[in-house]
Amino acid sequence: MQYLPQILFILALAFAVWFFIKNVKTLSRNIKLGKDIDRTDQKNLRFKKMMRVALGQSKMVKRPIAGFLHIIVYVGFIIINIEVLEIIIDGILGTHRIFSFLGPVYDVLIGSFEILALLVLVSVIIFLIRRNFLNIKRFLANELKGWPKSDANYILYFEVVLMVLFLTMNATDYQLQLNGAEHYASEAGIAGAFPVSQYLLPIFDQMSNSTLIIIERAAWWLHIIGILIFLNYLYYSKHLHILLAFPNVYFSNLNPQGKFKNLEAVTNEVKLMMDPDADPFAEPEGGEEDVPEKFGASDVKDLNWFQLLSAYTCTECGRCTAECPANQTGKKLSPRKIMMDTRDRLEEVSKNIDNKKENDDKQLLDDYISREELWACTTCNACVEACPVGIDPLSIIMDMRQYLVMEESAAPAELNNAMSNIENNAAPWPYNQQDRLNWATEES
Repeated sequence: MQYLPQILFILALAFAVWFFIKNVKTLSRNIKLGKDIDRTDQKNLRFKKMMRVALGQSKMVKRPIAGFLHIIVYVGFIIINIEVLEIIIDGILGTHRIFSFLGPVYDVLIGSFEILALLVLVSVIIFLIRRNFLNIKRFLANELKGWPKSDANYILYFEVVLMVLFLTMNATDYQLQLNGAEHYASEAGIAGAFPVSQYLLPIFDQMSNSTLIIIERAAWWLHIIGILIFLNYLYYSKHLHILLAFPNVYFSNLNPQGKFKNLEAVTNEVKLMMDPDADPFAEPEGGEEDVPEKFGASDVKDLNWFQLLSAYTCTECGRCTAECPANQTGKKLSPRKIMMDTRDRLEEVSKNIDNKKENDDKQLLDDYISREELWACTTCNACVEACPVGIDPLSIIMDMRQYLVMEESAAPAELNNAMSNIENNAAPWPYNQQDRLNWATEES
């Protein structure tokens, strides 16, 4: 029976790891549904950008208060979880604070963890207040009603509970060490420093060792099980960006903003039309393979894998929508919603694959993203610049616009008129080239 806790812990850990790997495989499969795109160039530049933006949080601090609080939570999440390694080893081997042999270094580590835990706890409470009571506009949008709002709050509640459990575990552990309890006390002295949880000792100093052990073990188990649940909840949450922010920034577009991609098949066709020596009936050099099956995108499988990766990476923070001039002037467009809709549709396609359902008669265009949203975009790149993790909603908008124009000839009348004028008059205005300077001779 003495090995039962270790056996139960190993089983819980193994199940959590298996389920996490299963979700990662599903995630990878879904992203690979997108078309191929080469993002392996300029590796040094990509790495530097990833370190500056993803690790260094350089874009987060553009909003100082939220950025500073996010950095605290981010650093706390990374550093405090170093102790998870010790908890896992202790859980498997049945030991107590196995890294305590590090002596003063261990004291510094545990003390740092506690201070960070307190800072994370305060930051998360502030986030809860900001999100639920301060009526910040970007948290009140329609796309954040229902599950997205609940999801954000669930994570914050989760972090509060995890930090409280961590400090409770340490406080009772410290009290047991002071009491000389078996398995907790050591001849080497107190293992760890407890600058925060020591102030909780008055709550526990009158309790018996058996009661303290029950509380400490309960906090220990709930803390580690909570972390394992949190790990597997990520796939279903906007907080998947914790894992995907780094690859998303690394593979993000390095071209200057405002430089749009050209379809190679269309470019070659235009070159052929403008070459007086070209044979219009000649076989294309690349054969029929150069001609795309579809121009632009109407569903998630028409997008490239990076766009699908970005859909999963989206933090739903709303910085893109807050900066969008179309949204600010009351238009229907919300770049955040574009990414959320893409992810929702991708998840629907994923479920169809799991259920071996080939066609559900739905697509991203119209069923999720309306044409009004697409044509409201001014292509200013404000959303791309604002995103703290390198997401490009504009690329999805432009691909879907391309489909509307080239596959359905469904451009707005104003745009069709402008394109016709460019074709006929070499300018978007309905004036003959010979008459273009007539205004200069008119008397005022």
